[in-house]
Parts: sequence; structure tokens; C-alpha cells
Amino acid sequence: MRATIQALTGALALTSAAFAAAPAVADGEVNIYSYRQPFLIQPLLDAFTAETGIDTNVVFASKGLGERIAAEGENSPADVLLTVDIGRLDGAKQLGISQPVTSQTVNGNVPAEFRDPEGHWIGLTNRARVVYASRERVDQDAITYEELADPKWKGRICTRSGQHVYTIGLVASMVAHHGAEKTEEWLEGVRDNLARKPAGNDRAQVQAIYAGECDIALGNTYYMGLMQTNEKEPEQQEWAESVRILFPNSEDRGSHVNLAGVVLTKHAPNKDNAVKLIEFLSSGKAQEIYAETNHEYPVKPGVEVSERVKSWGEIKKDPLPLADVAENRKTASELVDKVGFDDGPSS
Repeated sequence: MRATIQALTGALALTSAAFAAAPAVADGEVNIYSYRQPFLIQPLLDAFTAETGIDTNVVFASKGLGERIAAEGENSPADVLLTVDIGRLDGAKQLGISQPVTSQTVNGNVPAEFRDPEGHWIGLTNRARVVYASRERVDQDAITYEELADPKWKGRICTRSGQHVYTIGLVASMVAHHGAEKTEEWLEGVRDNLARKPAGNDRAQVQAIYAGECDIALGNTYYMGLMQTNEKEPEQQEWAESVRILFPNSEDRGSHVNLAGVVLTKHAPNKDNAVKLIEFLSSGKAQEIYAETNHEYPVKPGVEVSERVKSWGEIKKDPLPLADVAENRKTASELVDKVGFDDGPSS
């Protein structure tokens, strides 16, 4: 059976019909709920099926999958949840929809800082939260996250919502490094340096730089690759050409990195096959596909990044364990609201 992708919207009306072509329990199959877009994961799933003979059934949605698994309970057909960001990975654990992955193969492939200490989530790739800088209006070649609060950037910064999981992850890392009080001061400074109210996704921030609305923006690295290779919307290639990536804090602790990863569901009906999939996704072969197709950083040591990613410059990764970021997400969210970050710059 070929892998099937079902895009769901609205109320996320997932039912057993999602896997009508196959029963929840079947030899040689694994059922996947995915927040990751189909075009990003299909090459990996095709390679997995070719190597193992195990077919993949996939449901894709942009939100609500974790809650759906919780509502389905023991009857959930989902074996694994593919998602992005430590917030969503740890959120699955907090929802009680995960179970530990016990695999020496996974432990050997994925360093401990990219795994839940209890095995409830496994990181598969890294993406760095970097600064996109205008080639025309920004001369400096180095920057720090702390510097984003410097008044010299007043009216020059764009970013997406402070409550988006990508932003919360960065703010949580600042809390881990500097404490809540200093992070609050920093957030106030960044807020006052914004060119506009936070809005749009990461690519929209680069578009805003291209349009002259701001000079620098926060964004994830892999969006540069997606823009540079976008043949359907070639204007995004122009946006990408207008900026360059600055890796923050490269001269001290390194740039904040987050994860795309996987969770083994609590009631996985095809657990053995699900573990085989997780092992495959952590393997060198799959990590190479991730690197080439998704423009991300492999977590498995020794796997090279793509030539395109290399062209953006060398990254020094912040060694802060992602579990520490997860622990500080609540505080980060509260601080974002406390300073009115999403209200935009003060008058």
C-alpha cells in the first residue's frame, strides 16, 4: 500500500476513516499523525518502506493532533506523532499521550541533549533561531540575541508572534541563561525596537526586509533553503537574496537550536513497527535525506549538512539541553504577555 496523505482543516475531523484503507493493527504498517508537511516527510517515508517493507499511513494537520490522540485514548490508530519544536514535543508528554522509546539504536544515533531524559520524545533534526539581516542596510557580520534590545535597532526589527512556539523556545532559552528578571528587561527592549506589531510566519519577516519595512528579523534557518529553492513562488527567491544569515552568539555560548522530532504514542497499535520507523529516522541514511531535502541540521554525529546549508556559514550550537528549554516555556509565555510583546513597540 502506498503511503496516503490526508490534509485536514477546520475542526480536524479525524475519524477511523482516516485509515479506512488499513486496520489500525496490521502486519507491515505504521500509522503516523504529522504536523510536518507532506512534502517534507514523504521522501523519508518512501525510503523507510523501500528498506523495511513496512507501509506508512499518514494524517497531516497543522494543529490539534496531540489533543486528538488524547481524545481517542486507547482506540487511537496513531503509532507515532511527528512534530516540530521542543514545546510541542514536551507538550505531547505533558498530555500523557506518549510512552518511552527503548532502543539502543536510537540512543546511539541521537545525543542525549536531543532526547527526553525519560525517552518520551526523540529529536530528529535541528534548526537554529537566527537573525536574517538586510544585505543593503546591515553591515555587521556578528550579533547576539542580547543585542536585539540595543536601542540602535529601534524601529528595525520584525518577528512573528511572541507566543508562537518558535519564539517561546528562544525566550525560554534566555530565561535558562539569564533568569526571568533579566529576560523580562530584554523582552521590553526588543519590543520597543520592533518596526511593527509581530505578525506572519518566518518567511513573511524576510519579505518585510525585502520591502524595506525592517532591517533584521528572527527566523529559523531552514526557511532560507525553502525560499531559495521555491520554484512555484519565485518571488521568495528574491526575498532570500535580499538577506543573509547571522548566527547569534557565535563568539560565546552559540545559537539557540530547536528540534523537529517524534513521539511514540502511548497506545501505539503497531509499536514494533513504530520503533523501527523511529530507528530509521535517526539513522545516517535518513539524516542525510533530512539534510538535503529539508535544509536542516542532522542530530546524528558525523552526518554532514548539505552544501546549501554550509553556504550560510558555520554554526556554533548552544549546548543548553532542550529539556531545560521545555522547563522554562511557561515562564517565557508569561513574560511575553507581561511586557505586551505582541502589542508592538511602545509609543
